[in-house]
Amino acid sequence: METNLLPVIFAVLAACVVLVPLAKWAGLGTVLGYLAVGILIGPYGFGLIPDGETTLNVAEFGVVIMLFLVGLELQPRELWRMRHRLVGLGVTQILVTAVALAAILTLFGYAWQVGIVIGLALALSSTAIAMQSIEERNLTQTDTGRTSLAILLLQDVAVIPILAAIPLLVTLGPLSPDAIGAGLAEAAHAVEDPADWVDALFILGAFIAAIAASRFVVRPALALVAGSGVREIFTALALALVVGAALLTQLAGLSPALGAFIGGVLLADSEYRHELGSILEPFKGLLLGLFFISVGVSIAFDVLQAEPWRILSLVLALVTVKVLVLLVLTSFARHHIADRLLVAVLLSQTGEFAFVVLQFAMSSGVMGLADYQVLTVVVALSMATTPLLLVVFDRLVAPRLDTRAAKPPAEPIDSRQSIVVLGYGRFGQIITRMLRAQGFETTLIDDDPAQIELMKRFGVKVFYGDGSRLELLHAAGVAQAQLVVVAVAGGHRIVSIARMLRKHFPDVKIAARAIDREHAHELMELGVEAIERETFLSAVSLGAQALELLGYPPEHARRLAEAFERHDRQLLADSFELRHDDEAYVGLFRRRSMELLDEVMKATPPVDKKGSGGSE
Repeated sequence: METNLLPVIFAVLAACVVLVPLAKWAGLGTVLGYLAVGILIGPYGFGLIPDGETTLNVAEFGVVIMLFLVGLELQPRELWRMRHRLVGLGVTQILVTAVALAAILTLFGYAWQVGIVIGLALALSSTAIAMQSIEERNLTQTDTGRTSLAILLLQDVAVIPILAAIPLLVTLGPLSPDAIGAGLAEAAHAVEDPADWVDALFILGAFIAAIAASRFVVRPALALVAGSGVREIFTALALALVVGAALLTQLAGLSPALGAFIGGVLLADSEYRHELGSILEPFKGLLLGLFFISVGVSIAFDVLQAEPWRILSLVLALVTVKVLVLLVLTSFARHHIADRLLVAVLLSQTGEFAFVVLQFAMSSGVMGLADYQVLTVVVALSMATTPLLLVVFDRLVAPRLDTRAAKPPAEPIDSRQSIVVLGYGRFGQIITRMLRAQGFETTLIDDDPAQIELMKRFGVKVFYGDGSRLELLHAAGVAQAQLVVVAVAGGHRIVSIARMLRKHFPDVKIAARAIDREHAHELMELGVEAIERETFLSAVSLGAQALELLGYPPEHARRLAEAFERHDRQLLADSFELRHDDEAYVGLFRRRSMELLDEVMKATPPVDKKGSGGSE
């Protein structure tokens, strides 16, 4: 008999609609809301989902997509700048945390080998929870976000050597000089094994192949699919890139999430970066929500009820050790005390890869089923503590520690303003050249792949994307921009983009291209700050040149053109109020036309018969 999934899906969605906004409104964050949904529908709630393992396997793809998107925001040179944080903070954090936790676990009666394995597993933090909290706080580009990201990336890399070390630890007996010597001898034998060198060369070759493919295969494919105009195929290609990058590193024995991150970094300087980000963002949000739900489902409350004090003591010890270790390590990076404590709280939980390490340890005979069940509950509960600790940090700790907001900065960090230009045809090019000549930073977006390729030949970086899509505007950083220039073609499309900008980014200034007078009125109604009709100034300029050809002195022709421009701009403003009254609108134009003619006739000197111009 087939199971009807519709009631389960409806219950999950309904619970999300109620609990997630409620948690957000209460200041607890969305993560805790999703965890509550998982508990509610799990085996210890309504029992709609018997276990979270299957859901967790699917939902982990959300972590993969998230790291791909993080990679898209990091240029390779930016990753190189983070190398000291990656090695210094990342490696040290894992080792120090693992040793400290292993020492505590021995007090709970665990053997030292088991303590080290568990310590290494619990030293890993949750990329999903940490990065979700960082994005909700807009900390991705700050020192707090970059430091957290560096530690998380190193932890993803460390999963493989941790898994490789577990069988070695199983063979060791009690800690003694002989056991240490035997372990070192076995490690030396492993290094001499040709198979290990073949694996290392395979990983290196796969990385080189990925770099070559990103430039010579992936980017031409993106251009080809974008040129076809079939949007759903571009979406399929974006998902295929994420899966392919994750699969490549998985085949090489590395973390799929790490492969997705590297794939994102390799495409970070691509002109299709913003479009890829806008397409994948909804998938990331949906799957990450499912991941948090599956964690809530996996909390075994019967195990918690059987050994509550042991489990709660382990959770408390775990979170305390991780916070203290991270506080000490980030002090060497000379971060502010508030930033250091925030990093410590963000990474204080245990991550999703701990489930993998603990399951592998159980199958290797390092621990029994009872210990595995206890530790998985510890991992899940530690994830639930982070949103609560963040609430405590925001309401009690940060106001007392972080007084920087009250002190005015000595000078602006960056005097250049960020400008987004939508449409890089002839109109947009002229505006952009003027802005860049004054030192402004511009992000250029166009939806014509041929135009993008043409501009690339001239050394101009234009990103591919449809400026009428809200997801793309978010990906392009419009929320942080000082100005958006709407220079796309099509009157209805320009109005649609301006309306979307006004609704979702009310503080951003807009400069828009207008087709004609009526179109300019539509943009004025939306409150667009700067409007220019696309043919008006060129026609006025040509009119001035025509007057010169007819014998007017250049200076006089220029003044007449300026007077006409002022008169017409005033007419545009005055006619805006009468645009819905046809009779009054036409009457205004007739009256102003006569006023302009009288003004020009009085101010214009006669032209001599030889066409030399000037007054008699």
